[in-house]
Amino acid sequence: MGILRAFNGQAKQEPKRGGIRATLFVYAMEGLENMAFISNAVSLVTYFYGYMNFSLTKSANTLTNFMGTSFLVALFGGLISDTYLSRFKTCVLFGCIELLGYAALTVQAHFHQLRPPPCQGLAISQTTQCQAADRGQAAILFTGLYLVGFGTSGVKAALPSLGADQFDERDSKRSSFFNWFLLSFTVGAIIGVTFIVWISTNQGWDWAFGLCTAAVLVSIMVLSMGKSLYRNNVPKGSPLLRIIQVFVVAIRNRKLPQPGIEDELHEVARVHNEILPRTEQFRFLDRAAIKHSSNNGSTSINLGPWRICTVTQVEETKIIIRMLPIILSTVFMNTCLAQLQTFTVQQSTTMNTHVLGIKMPGSSIPVIPLVFMFIFIPIYDCVFVPIARKITGIPTGIRYLQRIGVGLVLSAISMAVAGIVETRRKSVAREHGMVDSLQPLPMNVLWLGYQYSIFGLADMFTFVGLIQFFYEESSAGMKSLGTAISWCSSAFGYYLSSVVVDVVNKVSGGWLDNNNLNRDKLDYFYWLLAGMSVVNFGVYLVCASWYRYKKVEVIYKEKNHAEGKQVEMLNAV
Repeated sequence: MGILRAFNGQAKQEPKRGGIRATLFVYAMEGLENMAFISNAVSLVTYFYGYMNFSLTKSANTLTNFMGTSFLVALFGGLISDTYLSRFKTCVLFGCIELLGYAALTVQAHFHQLRPPPCQGLAISQTTQCQAADRGQAAILFTGLYLVGFGTSGVKAALPSLGADQFDERDSKRSSFFNWFLLSFTVGAIIGVTFIVWISTNQGWDWAFGLCTAAVLVSIMVLSMGKSLYRNNVPKGSPLLRIIQVFVVAIRNRKLPQPGIEDELHEVARVHNEILPRTEQFRFLDRAAIKHSSNNGSTSINLGPWRICTVTQVEETKIIIRMLPIILSTVFMNTCLAQLQTFTVQQSTTMNTHVLGIKMPGSSIPVIPLVFMFIFIPIYDCVFVPIARKITGIPTGIRYLQRIGVGLVLSAISMAVAGIVETRRKSVAREHGMVDSLQPLPMNVLWLGYQYSIFGLADMFTFVGLIQFFYEESSAGMKSLGTAISWCSSAFGYYLSSVVVDVVNKVSGGWLDNNNLNRDKLDYFYWLLAGMSVVNFGVYLVCASWYRYKKVEVIYKEKNHAEGKQVEMLNAV
């Protein structure tokens, strides 16, 4: 009987929350959702150009605007997650919105009445004669497209934070989580740019969009299966509102003397179990936390949030301000990525795409950097990080900003290599008299692998570096917003990409203005991007040198069951 009672007592215990088991469901959703998203990111130019009769430039700009919006709206998802919903609920809600978008695109691709008449059999110079999509057809396209973008934005804001929340702050597994999260991202992308792209090329876009719809549906179901295992954040109010309050109170107190010692500033025990100590940067904001004294000389702290802020609230705001130069100095790398995703696919359509006897769709070219990432991510996490940790004493091996810097250097090298390869491709076209020919050039598509492989390694360093940097450096009350800010680098990069193409065309007299890459000056464009990347890296070095990492005082509460008392420890991190 005693054994039976003990067994029943253990059965009633709640399952342990968090840890590696919980993150397995996060990895699964990321892989499935990203499989759908990336497969379209690399191939929608072909759909716009070949099925919706957009021009080459309009196709490229439509894709980059869609990608930019998808990443930028992540800010909204981050605010929703931190303010109203848990990260889990945010992922499910926005996943359902993304599901509706893919369903709309599937319906349009299946019924030819919802698309313009196909434009086939015309030479490159005659493609402007194709019938454009009417308003109704365009409305269906953009509705489905931006439902996908809005849905994926919320998932991208909340899902990495949901996974990282499953580990304690001092647990080394949390650092590894971001690397393995990137691996799940990569595995999904590999399947997307091979299998899904092959389906769109050989079976039709309705089948491809249909598979994307099914993948997102399954990803939502899988994430929901792990609900009982998750450590869920409890939203504690809008981080954006707290930031606004700091500026309002600081402006209101602008005539007060600058506080000299920390005892003059207001602080309380934080509901997020962390206290951010005062820093010296942006000291004008410290006025928002100045304690107010009553007429009898006693200090009054019973004021509303629009009259006085805590030191931690002020430091939250300072953190966001310090992050802005970092995010802005990484934007240009994503501009380069956007150019590779659009123009490299178009380059591949002019080349011999047979690899080992198998015809590779041009949209599957990104599989090359993805394979490199798939190989090197485990090596980085299991080999490089432990060795670097022993040398530097840093749990992550190297600091987040150092990792981002390595990626920016590799990005500049990739653009230079892209210029060399494009020069070679155009010389082959001239040598064989195929400048205006629709036939593939006698040059294998694997030549494009050089630029893409180097950029894949750059992305491995920068992608995880940015997400981990913004998650770890954000305060406990704005983790999802911090993750969303990291995606803004991609958003601004894609928006800037459209602007760069338009500006270069106007200033250069039309380097990229033809629908014929053999007559365009894409090689000059790549060289320009390489030079600008070097300048951008110099700006980043200045910003990274100026940045000061966050220091935290964390309140840990532990129960001592043997003595029946609670012990509170205040540790500086």
